[in-house]
Amino acid sequence: MNSVYRPPSGRLKVVVMGFVVRCPIGGMAWHHLQYVMGLAALGHDVLFLEDSGDDRWACYDPERGVTDADPGYGLRFAGETFNRVGLGGRWVYHDALGLRWHGPAAGCVADFCTSADVLLNLSGANQLRPWVSEIPVRVYVDTDPVFTQLRHLSDPARLERAREHTAFFSFGENFLGPSHSIPDDGLPWRPTRQPVALDSWPIVAPPADAHFTTVMQWDNTLQNVPRNFSGRLYGRKADSFEPYMDLPGLSGVILELALGGADAPRRELREKGWKLRDPLEVTRDPWTYQEYIQQSKAEFSIAKHGYVITRSGWFSERSAAYLASGRPVVVQDTGFSDWLDCDEGVVPFDSPAAAAQGLRDVEARYEAHCQSARQIALSYFDST
Repeated sequence: MNSVYRPPSGRLKVVVMGFVVRCPIGGMAWHHLQYVMGLAALGHDVLFLEDSGDDRWACYDPERGVTDADPGYGLRFAGETFNRVGLGGRWVYHDALGLRWHGPAAGCVADFCTSADVLLNLSGANQLRPWVSEIPVRVYVDTDPVFTQLRHLSDPARLERAREHTAFFSFGENFLGPSHSIPDDGLPWRPTRQPVALDSWPIVAPPADAHFTTVMQWDNTLQNVPRNFSGRLYGRKADSFEPYMDLPGLSGVILELALGGADAPRRELREKGWKLRDPLEVTRDPWTYQEYIQQSKAEFSIAKHGYVITRSGWFSERSAAYLASGRPVVVQDTGFSDWLDCDEGVVPFDSPAAAAQGLRDVEARYEAHCQSARQIALSYFDST
């Protein structure tokens, strides 16, 4: 973003678009919130703006266990979340179906957008309505490389929506390198990564009985995204997991999954020695999610098959939060080892044997890995 025009004061007016109201879940909220927090900490004038879209099944309500058009739960969630981080006046939600604005910035959103310098559309998850379509710099931040490009290649209307932006950044950090095989949708993607508001992630000593954890969705099949394209499979996490089913016994360490997905083979996983947690309990809000990470020894996580086989260079925003909390991560290599220092703190693996070895190494040299974890967060992910 160094090429973005800065006014003489150096202060930009930035609209950040994401999905907090529609997806009121702790980890997802942190993912979007830290863009707003980081920009505000840098002195920019920032507004979080979310649009419902035209889908009557857009809003998830974990209390009712349904997805429908009612944003009530999400609005309460957003209000409490933004208030707690000191940004209570900096968000607004457009209900396209009810033709209403909600949130504390509803009265000033038109004026703010008219004079805004930059728009960040996180995950391309929001339509560019007339009030944002004239912002001079409109950035599409692709947080799901491979699958974003596959969606564009299979859905011409989505590709046309993407082309309404003026700049394109992706968590596929190997986009500009020679080693990746991410499908080419014709857009000029450049690498970026998740920012972390480090002051909001204090290092807390783990309990004595802490173990390796992660939060994951078994098979988050996306609408209009093919699993097979041009004769090649681009799988999800479920497609990556099978070789690692026996890892608890192979490694000798306790591995826990806060596991979502109706199709997850929970009985088989328990028989193989995996501990399972209810993900809705863990991710109820940003602070239950943060507490779960702080009570963990470290993270162990599988990546989406599509990230791995394309050597995309993707690195999880969740893993960045573990690192910020001083927790090492043992994570499947997506090609991030091309750009991230993996001597300690981050332990990549590409096979069950390498994963077991990495888990045992974190157990054996835990303090060194913890110190390196926070340093990696500072060096690679600090939002300021």
